Amino acid sequence: MRDGRLGVGVIGAGRVGPVVAAALAGAGHALTGITAGSDTDRVEAILPGVPTLTADEVARRSELVVLAVPRDELAGLVSGLADLGAWQIGQLLVHTDAAHGIGVLAPAAAKGAIPLAIHPAIAFTGTSTDLRALQDSYAAVTAPAAVLPIAQALAVEMGCEPVVVADADRAAYGEAIATATEFSASIVRQASALLAGAGVEEPGRYLSALVHTTVDRALTAGDDPVL
Repeated sequence: MRDGRLGVGVIGAGRVGPVVAAALAGAGHALTGITAGSDTDRVEAILPGVPTLTADEVARRSELVVLAVPRDELAGLVSGLADLGAWQIGQLLVHTDAAHGIGVLAPAAAKGAIPLAIHPAIAFTGTSTDLRALQDSYAAVTAPAAVLPIAQALAVEMGCEPVVVADADRAAYGEAIATATEFSASIVRQASALLAGAGVEEPGRYLSALVHTTVDRALTAGDDPVL
C-alpha cells in the first residue's frame, strides 16, 4: 500500500468512524481530521487532539477518506462532495456500510478516487472496547480487482480478517448482517422485559451467560437444535 503511511480523514463521528480512525492510527497512519459529531467528549476520548474539520476539508486534506455515515446519507454525501470538486485523483475512499458495494462511490471514482467498501462485522459501541472486538472479527471487503489487495490490507490494519464479498452480493450480505443484529437485539429485549415482569432484578446481567453460550453453540452447531 504505497509507502504504508497515509493521511487518514474520517467523515462521520458516530460509533463507527472514530473507532476505525483509532484502529488505523494504531497501525501507523496519521489522522488529518474528523467531522463534528453530537458527542464530542466520546470522540475526544478515543481520538485525543484530532482536528475537527468540515467534510470537504477532510476530503481535500486526506489521502485516505473513511466514510462512516448512515446508509441513507452516503450517496448524497459522495455526490455532493464530487460536485464541490473535493475528491482527488488517486485518493483512497472507503465506506463502512454493510449493504452498499462500490457503486455508491461512483461519483468520486469518476473524479479519480479509488473506491473501496470495508464493513467490520462487529456491533460498534463507539468506545475503545471496540478496538479489542476488532481483533477477533472479520470484515467484508469489496473493491475493483486491481486494488482489492489495498482493501484487504486496510481491513487487516483495522484488526480484522478480510473476507471478499462481490459487489453484486453486497445487498444480500447487508441483509444477513441486519437480520443477525436486529433479530438478536429484539429477542434479548423481549426476554429481558419478561424477566423483569417476573421480578428478576438486572435481567440483562441474568441473561448474559445464557445468551452468549446459546449463540456460541448455535454458531458452532450449524443446523443442529440449540436447546
